[in-house]
Amino acid sequence: MVTNGKLFLPAPRDGSDFKELFKRLAAAGAGRPLGKDGFPAGPWTPELLAEAISQIDSNQVGVDLRTVQLWFQENDKGISTTNIRWLARIFGCDDPIATSEWQMELSAAQSRLSAKRREWKRAASRIAPDTALTGTFDDKTDSPAELTRYTDAKGPRRRFSLARKSEAFFSYGSPLNLPASVFAGMTALGFLSYIIGIHNVTYERADGLVKQVGFLWAANWTLDFMVFLPLFFFFVIELLVFWKSEGRRKLAVQGDQEGDDAWLRNVDSSSYTYWSVFLICLLFAGLFQWIGVSLIPLMRGGGNYAMDWGKIALVRPEIISVPETVAFTGLAYLYMCLVFYLFFAGLILVYTVVHDLWRIGDRLKKLSYVDHQQELNEAGLTVMRAVFRCTVLGVLVAIWMKVQSSYLASSGENIVAWLVGDMSSMFQGREHVTNGFRYRMPTHYSSLLVVISTCFVFLYGTIRLVVGGRVHTPLWKMSAVVALLVVSYLLIDTFAGFSTLLAISVLVALYSLFDPGLGRWRESDLGNKQSVS
Repeated sequence: MVTNGKLFLPAPRDGSDFKELFKRLAAAGAGRPLGKDGFPAGPWTPELLAEAISQIDSNQVGVDLRTVQLWFQENDKGISTTNIRWLARIFGCDDPIATSEWQMELSAAQSRLSAKRREWKRAASRIAPDTALTGTFDDKTDSPAELTRYTDAKGPRRRFSLARKSEAFFSYGSPLNLPASVFAGMTALGFLSYIIGIHNVTYERADGLVKQVGFLWAANWTLDFMVFLPLFFFFVIELLVFWKSEGRRKLAVQGDQEGDDAWLRNVDSSSYTYWSVFLICLLFAGLFQWIGVSLIPLMRGGGNYAMDWGKIALVRPEIISVPETVAFTGLAYLYMCLVFYLFFAGLILVYTVVHDLWRIGDRLKKLSYVDHQQELNEAGLTVMRAVFRCTVLGVLVAIWMKVQSSYLASSGENIVAWLVGDMSSMFQGREHVTNGFRYRMPTHYSSLLVVISTCFVFLYGTIRLVVGGRVHTPLWKMSAVVALLVVSYLLIDTFAGFSTLLAISVLVALYSLFDPGLGRWRESDLGNKQSVS
């Protein structure tokens, strides 16, 4: 039926709850204007529906996109009375009588969903009293229901899942929550270092060089934890929001009822990997490294490690005592190992998105009656851009880890003077010289692990999406940037003037974050008639 130039479907009154009813209407595109050919324009997407509701004249507030995205997801999320009114206007095609009928139907469907939700809660209490949900639900609000975090398609979930908990850190709430938390943690450590007096501190080395080893001068802490890692988390969250709320839904096969449950099963399939990474980060990168690099040298001396802010109490006891240094380094290493666990968890999630897109693409190609090539190209392009950005940021994190470690063993008075002096040495024809000191550098090894892990995800995305034909992108540009960064990382402190190559690669990398394609992409790059820059 056509009403006011829009596709109108009458209220079915079949006893469906809100999620069932909304899913059918959104897939049919009920309330959307007809195309120029007189046929339906296609299904609703969260963006289109949110825009349509916000354009209603009497709706002064509009509707949040996140709220609409929750309606589309496979969860127990309902709808508020206010939004029932606006949704009825959409499905009723601005016809007063039809809108009134749809308002009654949507209200009844929401009541049925609320009844089911209460039954789920009672079932959860009977099956697992010790894990029963204690949160209450407000049927009249659009806030995300906590029940979805503790239940799955088979009912209440009683086993702790590190994979799902890690995914929840990236998926729930504002995209700024996790980046802001990481930034705030480093800011707190910076303030604490200022209070105890190690933010800006020097010491005289055995060869007479006065060297800056202050906490705020450590590039692997300030730049990585305040700039590159928050950006990395932001891009991972942006990718997950796109994939779960838009990309995966657009590529859903007709009649496919998997929804969010399929995504969560993909996350659970990497559960062993999450636990392995968590134990390595907590025990080896955190506890054991703190004991070997900081605690034992502070307690017993020695340890053939370059002097830094974590051991400054040995040579400058008038600034900070050993117990204070032990406490501060313990807190810093705990923060570091938790953040790096989240970093590797982000890489696992990026890998999971790539694998999920590849798997869906294979399934769609087997359906000869469905042409999803354009949707695959668009989704693959967005995913590959995110993979590239995360790779660039991951290698930048490793670069500054190695730069800081190399500086501590160098003859530079501070890290800035060391890099500038090395850059000028290339133009003055000076040869690369060492200071004669040989230190253990565990950061060299850990930074190499970061590079390998990050580049593996990029290589996997390249093989699955680009080489596999899911998306046509200027791969050579992305690969050239990544290769330049990796070469710069490997050549740090190996020849006079290495910092010039490092500066060029960092500038190119920073520009590529804003323009992953490094220039306008031709239509042929996308495999369709659209031009994307």
